[in-house]
Amino acid sequence: MKIAFTDSPDSEILTILVEKGSNLNPAAQELDASIGGLLTEALASARFEGNVGEQISMVLPKSAAANRAILAGYGGPDRDARALEKIGAHIYKASSMSGFENLDIMGADAGDAARIALGVMLAAYRFDEYRTTLKADKKPSLKHVSMVVSDVATEQAAFAPLAAAADGTYLARDLVNMPPNDLHPESYADKILELTAHGLEVEILGEAEMAKLGMNALLGVGQGSVRESKLGIIKWNGLDNDADPVALVGKGVCFDTGGISLKPGAGMEAMRGDMGGSAAVVGTMLALANRKAKVNVVGLVGLVENMPDGNAIRPGDILTTASGQTIEVQNTDAEGRLVLCDVLWYTQQNFNPVAIVDLATLTGATVIGLGYHHAGLFSNDDQLAAALFEAGQDEGERVWRMPLGPEYDRQLKSEFADMRNIGGRSAGSITAAQFLQRFIDDGVKWAHIDIAGTAWVEVEKSPIDPSWASGFGPRLLDRWIANNYES
Repeated sequence: MKIAFTDSPDSEILTILVEKGSNLNPAAQELDASIGGLLTEALASARFEGNVGEQISMVLPKSAAANRAILAGYGGPDRDARALEKIGAHIYKASSMSGFENLDIMGADAGDAARIALGVMLAAYRFDEYRTTLKADKKPSLKHVSMVVSDVATEQAAFAPLAAAADGTYLARDLVNMPPNDLHPESYADKILELTAHGLEVEILGEAEMAKLGMNALLGVGQGSVRESKLGIIKWNGLDNDADPVALVGKGVCFDTGGISLKPGAGMEAMRGDMGGSAAVVGTMLALANRKAKVNVVGLVGLVENMPDGNAIRPGDILTTASGQTIEVQNTDAEGRLVLCDVLWYTQQNFNPVAIVDLATLTGATVIGLGYHHAGLFSNDDQLAAALFEAGQDEGERVWRMPLGPEYDRQLKSEFADMRNIGGRSAGSITAAQFLQRFIDDGVKWAHIDIAGTAWVEVEKSPIDPSWASGFGPRLLDRWIANNYES
């Protein structure tokens, strides 16, 4: 999908935004006059009030420059960024299969066009790589969308960073959607290496290197798989100095069977998405590189498969982590925290980060608590938590802060080791965060985002989110970094 900005319409489909309770704008009035008042007649005869999502489509006479006109609801003056994105998504969806290739959108107020264009871009995502019998008439025909605006340069400048973040969302969606036979730790590492073409520095550690570092928790999760576990390290150095970086850490369990503590078979195919936290990190790093962000950021992703092989870890095993702390494994399906704890340690030992944010599809408990519309946010720093909340509100990838406290920490006591890897049924997402906090050094600002309810969504979704995988994370993290760390 190509999105452009122009000062004059010249496409097969002309979409005209009509504000709730308002008349046609001057440009639309001029068109209306040239076609004998068809637009005014359509508005008068249809149940159209200008609400977001409402549309009237009509064929134009041969004398008109366009083949078809669409009147699209622009909502009221209180519309926000989410409404603007939905307007763009609805417009795209209505015309994507029309048979036409080009569409113009006119009538947006100054400053709105970029967000509408972002909605078009997000809604246009498809994952058809594995479809071999899809007929041409089942594929979108729409290839170009142009926003007709008075100040092209300003709107293009506003759209550029939004598009970069959306590129990160596309990559995150692709990664989560990929089948686990094609996206496993080794092939995932190869995909991360491809990011060097965008100016990112990439280093991949294998099992031998991680074993020397004592990363036995991460390696323990992957030891039942025939695929070698990997640690991906991605650096974006947008500053010409050695400033300490922001650090992003992602859980990359490419497939999670639960291990010896085997999951039920029904729905297990969704565990292809258990690497959604890593996808968010990888997508964010691409977004930062694409917009040449003035900041230093490092992204680290622990890539493993959790399989029930004869060599897999067992309930009752005790693992010694890279930090030296020991963990009694009581459930091998609580594996994401075992991956993250070693990666968090490595991050602090090697990069002295100004702040760490980790993301993971960590617990079903966060879905019970927050459903599918907010990710769970846990943090040891109020300012960091507030900044992430604000960025989530700005970009529609919302987080909701949950508590931490020593009273929850007690649930992790083990009779045999420093801790156990589960805390029981109550407060499951909180005890998982408490577990991770044990691997955060004093004075390090840290936040954990549990995206188990937002990485993929089975229920009714926003029109900007057409895929099984939502690609949650890059827009949130990119905005947070832009708001708080860029010079």
